[in-house]
Amino acid sequence: MNPEASLSPVILITGAARRVGAEIARTLHAAGARVILHYRSSVQEATALAVELNVVRPGSAVCIQADLCDNAQIVGLVESAVAQFGRLDALVNNASAFYATPLGSIDEQAWQELIGSNLKAPLFLSQAAAVHLHASCGTIVNITDIHAERPLKNFPLYCAAKAGLLGLTRALALELAPAVRVNAVAPGPVEWPVGAAAGEFDDNAKSTIVSRTLLQRQGSSADIARAVRFLIFDAPYVTGQVINVDGGRSIYL
Repeated sequence: MNPEASLSPVILITGAARRVGAEIARTLHAAGARVILHYRSSVQEATALAVELNVVRPGSAVCIQADLCDNAQIVGLVESAVAQFGRLDALVNNASAFYATPLGSIDEQAWQELIGSNLKAPLFLSQAAAVHLHASCGTIVNITDIHAERPLKNFPLYCAAKAGLLGLTRALALELAPAVRVNAVAPGPVEWPVGAAAGEFDDNAKSTIVSRTLLQRQGSSADIARAVRFLIFDAPYVTGQVINVDGGRSIYL
């Protein structure tokens, strides 16, 4: 995909209002893309980001709200995204719920939220987007996690969901070839959790995690965004692969 093409590519990024998702949106926009900023509840952040990007290039960013645990809204999100610019060239499945579910505490709500956001939504979004991505010879990038392959204690449901997404990445690469490429980026310690999961990572836990990276430092959202940009714009012969962006932590997690 050429960012200098006369028709700039259109990319849908889920969970694009804040944190890693917002940085991915900024990086892809800077590469020449028109971006669809999906959000669930962060309307102010999504709107502010769209304004920021449209100042740089008018009419190049729009926001769409959807609950990705609702299949009808997933289909509607893709339809609305295509309606905005008349095409879809890439899908970045970034939206994710993350919180601890120690064995014995797992309930139906946790199943719906963690499996729903991390595995079910990427599957049904990819399915809904497939025909449009086929038409544009587009690509899908899933945001997985190093814990998809090396589980994190007290997070069995989240780890299982991300492991499923890793497997889905490879399965979709097979299903959608040769027209559509499908890859994943697996972050390591980049953005510390907020909300319900924040208490699981005190200063001591953070220091221990960082000490186990080969580079001995925390990464940034920009590191993830650059990897996503590479897979979309600069890797035409890469599909079915996962790039670990973790400072080498997965070597001896």
